[in-house]
Amino acid sequence: MVHEITDATFAEETATGTVVIDFWAPWCGPCKMQSPVIEELANEETGIKFCKMNVDDNQQTAGHFGIMSIPTLLIMQDGQVVDQVVGYHPKAQLQKTLANYTA
Repeated sequence: MVHEITDATFAEETATGTVVIDFWAPWCGPCKMQSPVIEELANEETGIKFCKMNVDDNQQTAGHFGIMSIPTLLIMQDGQVVDQVVGYHPKAQLQKTLANYTA
């Protein structure tokens, strides 16, 4: 399951464990391609929490993290950014990246 988060819920939703945040917008073509991949991974990767944040509606958090291009995925562990992936990436490539952050 992918959780929809906002500026107001960001800190609480990303405070513990490994969390992948998909920064996206409804008008973004590559974001529309990335979304089903994130949904699949969320259903398969049990030790990782997946979240989505609409940058149009949540500019404060996107600005704080310097999100300049979308889609951007931030990988966080216990509230700290440990990796960033910019642009569309196929499932196999994201699985390789996420393997570094799973037990």
